[in-house]
Amino acid sequence: MENEQLASAKQVLICQSKTCRKGGSARVLAAFEKCAVAEAAIEASGCLGQCGNGPMVLVLPDDVWYCRVQPGEVPTVVQQHLQKDSPVQAMLYRKFHPMRR
Repeated sequence: MENEQLASAKQVLICQSKTCRKGGSARVLAAFEKCAVAEAAIEASGCLGQCGNGPMVLVLPDDVWYCRVQPGEVPTVVQQHLQKDSPVQAMLYRKFHPMRR
């Protein structure tokens, strides 16, 4: 049972590489840590390879990418995505999540 809970837990990676840090990713990381929920591990990461679009946030195992995340948007991601399992459509990184018609 405990392994099943670990397998279903989400991991939130917040890029802390040079370009994302210039965009405020340290504040984004702090906001996620402040709003932390048991269902998700919040982690600083190295470069996620999407420089110029940050601060970048990647939610695993969902493989959901958020770009240009601001600290004030973090509660929405936590409440809607991490707690209700519904990605925040307006914040998705369109390179990996094109708009559906």
